[in-house]
Amino acid sequence: MNTPSASLPGGTWTLGDLTVTRFGYGAMQLTGPGVMGPPADRDGALALLREAAGLGITHVDTAGAYGPRVTNQLIREALHPYSESLHIVTKVGAVRDQQGGWVLARRPEDLRRAVHENLEDLGLDSLDVVNLRIGDAQGLRPGSLAEPFETLVDLQEQGLIRHLGVSNATAEQIAEAQTIAPIVCVQNMYNLAHRQDDELIDELADKGIAYVPFFPLGGFTPLQSTALSAVAARLDATPMSVALAWLLRRSPNILLIPGTSSVAHLRENLAGAGLPLSDEELAELDKIGH
Repeated sequence: MNTPSASLPGGTWTLGDLTVTRFGYGAMQLTGPGVMGPPADRDGALALLREAAGLGITHVDTAGAYGPRVTNQLIREALHPYSESLHIVTKVGAVRDQQGGWVLARRPEDLRRAVHENLEDLGLDSLDVVNLRIGDAQGLRPGSLAEPFETLVDLQEQGLIRHLGVSNATAEQIAEAQTIAPIVCVQNMYNLAHRQDDELIDELADKGIAYVPFFPLGGFTPLQSTALSAVAARLDATPMSVALAWLLRRSPNILLIPGTSSVAHLRENLAGAGLPLSDEELAELDKIGH
């Protein structure tokens, strides 16, 4: 496998003591429909993971709830034994019901079970990074994260987790987590149209904490989509390419984890993230979220 590639768009970032490429890969789409069950093309999924690693991507995002347990098992089959440079970030705090719903699972016993299942499915003795998922399927939910986060800290002290992060969390919850133990990343919804974490991103950058946005094209209004498409057309690029390139330019602590089940789309996203944007184009894009 390749070492962390500074030649990939955005170069690298450090999660604690782990160096990762800012352009990563999100494995959620390697499952069946609705993020449930196995992929229709298992061999294709394995080939995609190997292609991502071969391109020099060293940040793979996953979760035991994807499938459930499908993406982790695919990652192990495709990439184990892992290169020293490859780092896998997973999430706990939710499980799936038989209808494919996302059910909160943040009791201490739930989290311990989830961490051990991640270790088993990925074939690891210690997880590089574990994010505690706080909100629910509808978005952010206020409230203390102390009990579940302290459970993960206990597992970290046992050597089962190297670094901690939070996902789908409010600024208050992120601040609370930092009073309990260091975090290396925050994973929230953020893109050109949804700029609610602008101030938070800058604060985290000052502290050396990564911000990992999901849904790079999620929640756009028709007007916002039209504005993005107009810029993309002038650049002879796709809207996704422009959205990813803008995110990398937005702040050095932003890490990308676009997902796909297609090798061709993976390569398209990688090329798109490196799209050069002029100051004028950046200013025009910034207007979309304001």
